[in-house]
Amino acid sequence: MDEAAVRGGGRTRVDGVVVREGQQHCETTALGVLLRHQGLDLSEPMLFGLGAGLSFVYWDSKGMDFPFLGGRVKPFELTKNLADRLGLGLEVKETVSERRAWQNVAEPIRDGRPVGLQVDSYHLAYFTSKVHFGGHVVALYGYDERDAYLVDTAQQGGAVRVSLAALARARNEKGPMTARNRSFTITAPEGATVSGERIRAAITACADAFLHPPIANLGHRGIEKAGKLVPGWLRRTDDAGRDLPQAARLMERAGTGGALFRNLYRDFLGECAELVDSERLRTGHRMYGEAAALWTEVAALVAEGGERGDEGCLVRAGALLGELAGLEREAMGVLVRVGDEVGSTG
Repeated sequence: MDEAAVRGGGRTRVDGVVVREGQQHCETTALGVLLRHQGLDLSEPMLFGLGAGLSFVYWDSKGMDFPFLGGRVKPFELTKNLADRLGLGLEVKETVSERRAWQNVAEPIRDGRPVGLQVDSYHLAYFTSKVHFGGHVVALYGYDERDAYLVDTAQQGGAVRVSLAALARARNEKGPMTARNRSFTITAPEGATVSGERIRAAITACADAFLHPPIANLGHRGIEKAGKLVPGWLRRTDDAGRDLPQAARLMERAGTGGALFRNLYRDFLGECAELVDSERLRTGHRMYGEAAALWTEVAALVAEGGERGDEGCLVRAGALLGELAGLEREAMGVLVRVGDEVGSTG
C-alpha cells in the first residue's frame, strides 16, 4: 500500500491532498485536486482552457419547465480533452453495480490516489441548491464507516463530507447528464508541462467547435437564437418572478464565476498571453473581457424582467445577445488562427 494513504480510527484518507481556495467550477476543481497530487499544478482557468471547456447551448424542450442556457461543453468532455491535450493517463470506470462502484473508488483511495466522481448534486446534503444536476463532478480523497470526504467548489464549501449512503445515491442517479457510477483517476507523465504548441492547439480546437456548431442551438448560432427567443420568455412561463431570476442565477453562478464561463476563459487567455507571444491571443483576451461584461449585463436584465414582468428588459437582453453572438464569433475567428503565428513561450 502506498504511504500516501493513511488509516486511523476506522478512517482511510489520501494524505497530502491540497484544497485550493476560490475554486469556481466543479470539473476543474476536481481535476486540480487529482493533478496536484500528481505533481502538476495548473490554475483553474488554465485547466478550463486547455480542456477547451468554453461553449454555448440554448436548451429547451416540451419536457422542460423553462429553457436552459449553458456556457460550457457537456460534462466530462473537458476532462477527456485535457487528458488528450497533456498526454495524461485517464482511467475511467462505470458500472451498474453499486457494490462494484464502491470498489472502484475504495481501491485507489487505499493506494493513495484521490478519485474523481460524477454525481447528481441533488443528493449532496451540503449543496446550496436542491435541484437535480447529474453532471456535477467532485474529488473523493477519503472515507470512514459513515462518511466520504470530498473536495467541491468554494461555493459548496471546499473540503466537505457527505454520508456514504447519500454519495451512493448521487452516483447511481438516472436522468439527464448522469453517468453510470462514473469514477476516474489521472496519471501525469514525468515532466508533463504546458507548451505553446498545446496552448495553441486547445484554443484552436475550442474556437473551431464554436464557429462550426452542428446544430443551431450551439456556439455562436445558439447565442443568436437565444437573442431572438429571450424577449418572449414572459410568455414561456407561468411564474416569471421565479423562472427568470433563476435562469439569471444559473448564468452567473452555475455559469461558474459569472458570465457563463466567459470570465474563466478570459483569464485563461490572459494567462496564455504571458506565455505565448501572439497578437491574436491578446486580441481574443480583450474581446472576451468585453463579452464577459455583456453576459453579466444580460443576466441582470433577465432577472429584472422576471421580477418586474417587464418585457422591455428582455428585449434589451435579446439585443445584447445578438451583439454577443457577433462579438464572440469575431473573437473566435481571431483565436482559431493563433496557430498561424510563430511565437515563443516562456
